[in-house]
Amino acid sequence: MAQRIDFYDDPDAPAANSLVPSVNVVVTNAGGELLMIHRSDNDNWAVPGGAIDLGESLPEAAVRETLEETGITCEVTGLVGIYTDPRHVILYTSDGEARQEFSIMLTGRYLEGEPRSSTESREVRWVPRGQVASLPMDRSMRMRIEHFLGGTALPYIG
Repeated sequence: MAQRIDFYDDPDAPAANSLVPSVNVVVTNAGGELLMIHRSDNDNWAVPGGAIDLGESLPEAAVRETLEETGITCEVTGLVGIYTDPRHVILYTSDGEARQEFSIMLTGRYLEGEPRSSTESREVRWVPRGQVASLPMDRSMRMRIEHFLGGTALPYIG
């Protein structure tokens, strides 16, 4: 199975050979729980997301990726931050692509649907805020979620 390997400030990381705008969405339900996926490509937990396709807007990509990965329809409600650290390189072993991080993290509100897994997610569930920190995840995803949970009024830009 193809893997995703995240490198951060690692001298052994491959040189980045692509830059792909992507989106992640922190979707919350009425109880304030976060929609989380257990990724099938790296065994980490994350919020849903993926690449923005040609011809679609950022909010359209956010809604599409969330639905594809989780079975949940959401509405985009805000911006957590923009993450473009060139020290974060993501290697996709299926084709040797080594992406420099370029991710926009949005907030979203649950509209409808039931959590279900997909080819990209082993498990999908609503996680209480107090339990999110105990899940294994990449440092970049953890930082993004911490920015969301910190609740500052201004988006992170970095």
